Amino acid sequence: MKAVLVESYDRIENITIREVAKPELSPGMVRVRVQAAAVGFVDGLKVQGLYQTKDPLPFIPGSEFAGVVEDAAADVKGFASGTPVIGLVRNGGLAEYICAAAADLVVTPKGIDPEVGASFFANYHTALYALSSRGKLQSGETLLVLGAAGGVGIAAVQIGKLLGARVIAAASTEEKRQFAMKFGADAGLDYTRDGWRDELKELTGGHGADVIYDPVGGDLSLQAFRSIAWNGRHLVIGFASGTIPALRFNLPLLKGGALLGVDLAQIGRREPDVRDQVITQLFAWLSEKTLVPVVGKVFAFEEFHEAFKAMTTRSALGKMVVRVG
Repeated sequence: MKAVLVESYDRIENITIREVAKPELSPGMVRVRVQAAAVGFVDGLKVQGLYQTKDPLPFIPGSEFAGVVEDAAADVKGFASGTPVIGLVRNGGLAEYICAAAADLVVTPKGIDPEVGASFFANYHTALYALSSRGKLQSGETLLVLGAAGGVGIAAVQIGKLLGARVIAAASTEEKRQFAMKFGADAGLDYTRDGWRDELKELTGGHGADVIYDPVGGDLSLQAFRSIAWNGRHLVIGFASGTIPALRFNLPLLKGGALLGVDLAQIGRREPDVRDQVITQLFAWLSEKTLVPVVGKVFAFEEFHEAFKAMTTRSALGKMVVRVG
């Protein structure tokens, strides 16, 4: 089968599609013919060996995918051949076939295209867990989303609206702000402008943001925390800026604010009941079409380099998806 194969940590343009052995089934596993796979910021870091944990070489990148069950191990029930599924795994999605644990797969609701399924799991799972379980976002509160037009940010915009919040989308260009507002944001904010905190103050009537959803990091995080509301919650999602900020401890004291970490990789192990509740809610919304995930640009398998480039240069609007099958 064909797969994107990382044989040494390198820039994405030096990674190629190779012929590799089709994965063999083992107990508890399901073999899926991949139709579409998403490309996220973490995938870009993993390919270069820059992520917090390194995948052993060689490996196939891609943690989110959608496809059709080809076969399942004898001890697996509920995944008959031909069943459409959505998966979230450590890696392996950018290939024609993948073997995944049954526990990492969910049957795709009817009417959901593979490109939509592939772009859904990680970002929306993170957003709902962060906003509901960690941030305790309440209806009527103000949510500030940093980097609101990317795959991570736009998921928070949509989930925030479903939870009843007033959403302010912070993004660096007018195109990105309009994109976020198209998908539910109530207002846009240009955080590259001097005085953007004054504008945020005006937008919130001097109150500040009750919850800050922050996948960006860097100096922007520090400035945003200075505009948090009393009893506000700042959710640390990631560091797309490439810089991990250092917050002086007097600021949470003076602002009455809380800094809360969100790590999707640990939820299943540490809070399995919460994880199950979040997934149940997400797929209920997906089935009802209450939530329609935002797919950015779709690339052909042979164009996977361009998908990574769009994502790493942060020119992306929504999640980048590669059509495999």
